[in-house]
Amino acid sequence: MTYADSGQGFRDEPRFRDDERYDDPPFAEQTRYRGEPGFRDEPDFRADTGSMPKYSTGSYPAVDDYSAELPPAPPVSRRPVSAAELDEVFDDPRYGEPGMDRMAVHLVWEVLLLLGCVGVFVLFRQTHQEGVTGAALTNLLLYAASLGFVAIGMALSLRAAAVNLAVGPIAAAAALFFALHSNRGLVEDAGVTVLLAAGVGAVIAVLVTAFHVPGWAVSLAAAFGVVVWIQKRATPATNLSTYHPAGQSYYWFGAFAAISLLGGVLGLVRPIRRAVGRFRAVGDPAERRGTGAAMITFAALVGSGALAGLGGVLVGLSSTRVTPTDGLLTTGFALGIALVGGTSVFGRRGGIFGTLLAVTLFVLLMRYGDAANWRVAQLAWAAGAIVVGLVVTRLIERFGRPRGGVLADLPAEEGDWAARGADTTNGTTANWSGTPRQGGWSSQLPARSLDDTWTGDDRWGTK
Repeated sequence: MTYADSGQGFRDEPRFRDDERYDDPPFAEQTRYRGEPGFRDEPDFRADTGSMPKYSTGSYPAVDDYSAELPPAPPVSRRPVSAAELDEVFDDPRYGEPGMDRMAVHLVWEVLLLLGCVGVFVLFRQTHQEGVTGAALTNLLLYAASLGFVAIGMALSLRAAAVNLAVGPIAAAAALFFALHSNRGLVEDAGVTVLLAAGVGAVIAVLVTAFHVPGWAVSLAAAFGVVVWIQKRATPATNLSTYHPAGQSYYWFGAFAAISLLGGVLGLVRPIRRAVGRFRAVGDPAERRGTGAAMITFAALVGSGALAGLGGVLVGLSSTRVTPTDGLLTTGFALGIALVGGTSVFGRRGGIFGTLLAVTLFVLLMRYGDAANWRVAQLAWAAGAIVVGLVVTRLIERFGRPRGGVLADLPAEEGDWAARGADTTNGTTANWSGTPRQGGWSSQLPARSLDDTWTGDDRWGTK
């Protein structure tokens, strides 16, 4: 039985052909809607423009043949970049950090390091005065100077964003090589040793810059190679040089302090700081940073090796017999000192007096620990310094970067998810597809057309 046969309130509606119009006489005679009791004509709230809206083609003309090639879009006018804006960009306009690094965090940390140095020295002098006077003070200054040269080399490679983990083995090999050839003359032996150390740095630099690979990986491989050379010399080497630096310990420490301060002051110059740090990754780490960045990184790694060699020469001069060591402990010391001094592990950023103060504080703490019988292993000193240095790096990166950051200058589609999710330039909110959604959540759905009603519904079998 169908609904029509039941007779329970069912009203048989007329069917219309597809070619009939609603305003034809058959429809007008048979319709039972308009004019019936209870029917109300609703007003049309659409704006009366006088004609149907027409589609605007915008920049492209209307064409009938869609296979034809469309004319190129008109050029988009861009505002030219001023010289001041270019000067504010760190290393490339797309991902750079515009503005000056904030040095306040470095100055605050260096003041704390200075207070630490003064406090430890006063405590050392009051409790173990013999450790900071006479020959003990001379040995302390020479050890601080030799370790300081290696730490400067480590800091230089860190600021170039290509850390050289081979500085310790290079210094140990330089001390051993200098002692083995100390009968030729001080200047000649020291010069050849430093040049060979710089050559090891050059080998590391060639691999790092030519293949654009991380400096830590290449330098670690180079460190293993240098250790192999050291292990082939099992017996200690005797220093035959007639020069003994004990009488000029203050000058050696002063030379280390001068080089450290010179590097810190040059790092304050904005073009130099940006140039040294151009190898620092700002996007894809595997993307090459350009010829200029490669050349500067090459020079930094060569200088790092030379400074490590100079520290090794001073170790060889300070000892009558040089015992072969792998130097990896020295690498740990130098890395921890450079990080504690305020050099960022990510490259580019560094302080002024940080390395000098960090070396002084580290050596004072180690010698005081020995005098007070703390029984702390040397590897523990290195590990502790590195951990503290990593915390300092996090503070430096957090409070030392220019104001505004990187994402403030990126387009909305290349910023973070919050920038993509909201676009307040036109007072609209963008959805996840990137198109603005007009109106709010209360906007009405489009009105349903009567045509949808007359086409029928499959569920009721009326189609």
